[in-house]
Amino acid sequence: MAHEPQDPRLLALVEGVVRIADGDLSTRIPVSGPRDEVAAVITGINLMADDLQAIYQELEERVESRTAMLREAQIELERMALTDPLTQLANRTALERALSHELVESERGELPPALLVLDLNSFKGINDTLGHGAGDTVLKVTARRLLAAVRDTDMVARLGGDEFAVMLPKSNAAHARGVAKRILRAVGESIDIGEVRIICGTSIGLRVAEPGQSVDDLVMEADTAMYAAKAEQGSSVRVFEPALLYARRLQGLMISELREAIRTDQLILHFQPVVELASGRIEGAEALVRWNHPERGLLMPDAFIPLAEETGIIIDLGYWVLRRAMQQLRAWQDGPGVDEDFSMRVNISTTELQSLDLIEHVREVLAETGVEASKLVIELTESMAVNGSDIDRYSLTGLRRLGIRLEIDDFGTGYSSISYLRSLPVNVVKIDRSLIQGLGKDDKERNFVAAVLQLIHACGMQAVAEGIETAEQAAELARLGCASGQGYYFGRPMAADKFAELLRGT
Repeated sequence: MAHEPQDPRLLALVEGVVRIADGDLSTRIPVSGPRDEVAAVITGINLMADDLQAIYQELEERVESRTAMLREAQIELERMALTDPLTQLANRTALERALSHELVESERGELPPALLVLDLNSFKGINDTLGHGAGDTVLKVTARRLLAAVRDTDMVARLGGDEFAVMLPKSNAAHARGVAKRILRAVGESIDIGEVRIICGTSIGLRVAEPGQSVDDLVMEADTAMYAAKAEQGSSVRVFEPALLYARRLQGLMISELREAIRTDQLILHFQPVVELASGRIEGAEALVRWNHPERGLLMPDAFIPLAEETGIIIDLGYWVLRRAMQQLRAWQDGPGVDEDFSMRVNISTTELQSLDLIEHVREVLAETGVEASKLVIELTESMAVNGSDIDRYSLTGLRRLGIRLEIDDFGTGYSSISYLRSLPVNVVKIDRSLIQGLGKDDKERNFVAAVLQLIHACGMQAVAEGIETAEQAAELARLGCASGQGYYFGRPMAADKFAELLRGT
């Protein structure tokens, strides 16, 4: 029986279906011969291949688009991770990466990088006085000025707060000093914020990297030099030297020692009498802390209070002083020689005033010692009273509600005005010693002090004069209507037992 010849289109159909199934969507089966069922199948498969190719092409385009979007998002995330959001400068991470690269380059024989670390002077005062919006403006203006003062190949970074850094690749000490001086001039120019014009200088620490130095050591040593520059007051540049690192390590040791001193009662209180000028009666005392250091002897407050404020230890130190002062007042109240209205003055710092725990802690100490709130006078500086934030005002109002008296210390050293005196919840104003130095010798001085006292009394407050050193000053202040005073004329700060003798008149 003879076989009919096989239709060649069937072989082409099978081969085409196999190629399409293998993923070759560009395959098309030739349509030839009669318009029969085979032709219809071939045409259908070709149409299906067209549809599949269109679908896969669209899918590939979507995948490519999504991949590009993901790549762009990743690049943006990496940029954000290396950028300070406020100033758009590089951040600390970006700086450390760049320094690491430059240090590797220097190991291969290239010049080393130089690092400048700078901190704005008096920036906290700008925030406190004009608000954080003004502070942000200062930071952004400073960022622009730093960028304008360096080359495109240099890196400017914001490390945090008001601290910036400039990395100079392949540099040397002479070039780095020149850049630092340009930065001093640029940052030292005035900035207009609304109707207020401010000048915010800077302190710069400079360190040129040495072979084998790590990024952490380079940043730390530039930072150490910056703190040394800041201690010099005004705007200045300080180049790192090993002695600075030694001094910083000593400071770190002193911080540890101060924490231990608070814990083990190495601190002691001395007390200076506050006297009613009209009668000479001792009406109170000011508690002044000393550190009885086991190796360095008796240290005055200026040897450790600034360090305590810088590190935050001042809160623990302030709590210690308050508790001991109230315990001592309680002991004197239980003994002879103390008038019923005898009061204790205790100084507090800005950091303490901004602590949300302050009011509760004062309440606890008063309850623990049984001292009436009216017998505690808390002293705060004039600048603290004027520049205070909402938290500061909350603390002052809360202390007044407890019945505690508040006193402005160092009045006359900066912001004295009727407007601020009338707005503060303050009972007493302590006139700074600088205002009474010429009293008793100069009529102009007498008239000036009289005007200051009249201002204080007009605001419904009492006046205390500090720094009284002569009988003439005391008598003149009494004649002018100043209620109280303290100073070496009445007694230097003394230990508790000596003060007790003074109270007893022995």
